[in-house]
Amino acid sequence: MNDMSRVAAEQEAVSISHRLASHAATTPYAAIPADVRNTAKLYMLDTLAVAWAGSDAPGCPEAHALQIDEGGRADSTAWAYGGKLSASSAAFINGMSSSALDYDSLGRDAPVHVNIAVLPAALAVAEKEHASGADFLAALVVGSDIVCRLGAAAKHPPRGFHYTAAFGIFGAAAAAARLMRLDAVTTRHALGLAFIQAGGTQQANIEPSLAKRLLSAFAARSGVYAALLAQRGITAPAHVIEGEFGLYKLYQDGSPERLLDALGSRFDSAALSIKQFPSCGCNHTTIAGMLDLVRKYDLQPDDVEAIDITVSPYMDRIVGMAYDPSGDAQVAAQFSIRYSAACVLVRRRLGLAEIQEAAARDPEINRHIGKVTLQIDPTLTSSRGPVVIRLRSKRHGELSTTVAHVPGSREAPLTEAQVNEKFDECFRLGARPLNSGQIATLNSRVRSLEQVPDMASFFSGIC
Repeated sequence: MNDMSRVAAEQEAVSISHRLASHAATTPYAAIPADVRNTAKLYMLDTLAVAWAGSDAPGCPEAHALQIDEGGRADSTAWAYGGKLSASSAAFINGMSSSALDYDSLGRDAPVHVNIAVLPAALAVAEKEHASGADFLAALVVGSDIVCRLGAAAKHPPRGFHYTAAFGIFGAAAAAARLMRLDAVTTRHALGLAFIQAGGTQQANIEPSLAKRLLSAFAARSGVYAALLAQRGITAPAHVIEGEFGLYKLYQDGSPERLLDALGSRFDSAALSIKQFPSCGCNHTTIAGMLDLVRKYDLQPDDVEAIDITVSPYMDRIVGMAYDPSGDAQVAAQFSIRYSAACVLVRRRLGLAEIQEAAARDPEINRHIGKVTLQIDPTLTSSRGPVVIRLRSKRHGELSTTVAHVPGSREAPLTEAQVNEKFDECFRLGARPLNSGQIATLNSRVRSLEQVPDMASFFSGIC
């Protein structure tokens, strides 16, 4: 090796992407603590469940039909539809259906949806490669850990790139590369090729459209494709995170120190939140607060004269726009804090039925949306809370409540019964609902992944 080649190799070895690649390629399964593996299984079940329920949501059947029309090798399962597609196509449609209801798990330290990008990619490649359950689980953990770290290391305020797409693709590529048994250098190329494809914008949130559901789908598919390209010898820049035109300069400034802190010994993917409501995470503290007030005081819709909600600038940006269900009504309902408050006032709940088109266009709910006003507190920096709700009631006068923590977070965890009820409901919905026996089988296989010899048979007898 000449001097120039040696210098280039040394520079590549110390790049951030190379360190992440080494983490993905070489972290032993045994180094992943049991509690981290167990939480990964829980989030996997959560993602599979919401994907099942979301598989017949607007846009998903059409996208599934397109993947079939595109053809390709039948390597990987289209979860809730049955049948097999190419690995990248399966990752795409499974990523889309996982996102469709906005009911999937959330990152703790940043507005990033981890599992809907990483799990579809990892599971598709695990089937294609006939990986063991233990190898799949390790790939899922390290890929998810990378996405969580990228999210936590991002410096605020967000510029407008959608973290799930822009960061999720790296975790998808890392998990896919590990399952393809790529070495650290080749995995680094996969991460570089992921960056070349990275994108996604919050414009799909503030102009509610079905495109929002594609952000995780593109991340999952492109992550798989990046690893496949790297496997065939396609190279990529080494400094795609910290380089002059890398992720931190072009997309979102971030802290390399936070990104790499305790890499390989602390797994940030263990600290996610399971959603209680099928709605954007920015709405959840408001939904919880409204439920508390409505139930505590037995509030009736016409008894309430005004609802004033104090939120952070980020929350206002994502869910504070005027409510307009004239286009994609379901997406509009999922991304409106005004709809969330009015819906709880009228229906005393916000579940899957409340994000269907009929509810989103319900004249009775819409009649009360005008009562909701927002106050923006520039000192608040969080993406989800706290919120302060001040409500004026004819019977009770001024009422108020403050909700600091999202239900399902570490500070306000859901009960095991609540989680199981969510999973059961979701698995019984969608394009091909599961029966009790199939649900039990799927639960058992996820919880005993280490005993699965070949992930190609994981869905056998289920779909």
